[in-house]
Amino acid sequence: MTTHSLGSLLEIARSIAVDAAALAARRRREGVQVAASKTSAEDIVTFADREVEAFIRSSLLAVRPDDGFLGEESTDSASTGTSGLTWVVDPIDGTVNYLYGIPAWNVSIAVVEGDADPLTWRALAGCVVNPLVGEVFTASDAGGAFLGEAPLHVNPPTDLSQALIATGFSYNSETRAKQGLVLAKLLPQVRDIRRMGAAALDLCSVAAGRHDAYFERGLKPWDHAAGALIAREAGAHVAGFDGAPASADFTLAAEPALAARLEPLIAALFAEAGL
Repeated sequence: MTTHSLGSLLEIARSIAVDAAALAARRRREGVQVAASKTSAEDIVTFADREVEAFIRSSLLAVRPDDGFLGEESTDSASTGTSGLTWVVDPIDGTVNYLYGIPAWNVSIAVVEGDADPLTWRALAGCVVNPLVGEVFTASDAGGAFLGEAPLHVNPPTDLSQALIATGFSYNSETRAKQGLVLAKLLPQVRDIRRMGAAALDLCSVAAGRHDAYFERGLKPWDHAAGALIAREAGAHVAGFDGAPASADFTLAAEPALAARLEPLIAALFAEAGL
C-alpha cells in the first residue's frame, strides 16, 4: 500500500465521515426517534443510525465499489468485496448520548486490509468526527494521528496513582454489576475514572492526551476500528490481553509504560469479579 493510496483512502474516510456527521446532527436537531432495541432495552438504534449508515454505504459504493463493508446497523448484509479492503463503520457511536442530546457522539469510519475481523485485519486509515464540537480525528498506518491539522501524541508516562482512566459498560445488567466491582477496586488506585459513552471518542481522547488510558471489554469491530488506529498512531499501546489484538475480549489503550502496569492489574480485577 503506497503512501499516496493511503492518503486517498484517508481522504475518502474523512470526507464521507464529515458529511455523514452533518446529516446525523441535522436529524438530531429535527428530533430523535428510537427505531428498535437490540441486545437489551437499553441498547437502542434510532432511525438516524440507519439513515446515516445507508448514506455512508452508498457514498463508499460510489467511489470504492470493489471494497467490502461492515456497518453496525447492517451486519446481516455485510460484504467482503474483491479488493482485499473492508470499510468498518459506526454511523452513530454513542447512540444513547445522541438520544439524550449529550454532545459526545460521533461518526466513525475505518478501512482495513482483510476481512472485518480485528484479530486479523490491518487498519489502514480512519476518521472519527464529533460534529457538535467540530472535531475531526484522523490517522493512517504509519502516517500519524491528527486532530484537524494538529498532530496528536499521548500523554508522557505517569504514575498509576495520577492516571485518568476511561472505560465503558456493557448493556447487560449482570455484566455491569461485575464491572462495578472492578471499578470499586480500581478507583482508589488511580486519579479518577471517566465514562463518556462512546468508545471511539474514548480512544481519540487517549490519543489527544485527554485520558491517560482507556479499557473496555465487549467492543464490536466498528466501535474501535478507527479510534484504535488513531490512538496507536498517537503513540499508545493498543491491544488485548497478553499482546493479542484489541477485540471484543479486551481493549486497552494507553501510553506503553502505563499500559504495562494497568494490564495485569485489570486482568486480576476481572478475574476476581468473574468477568
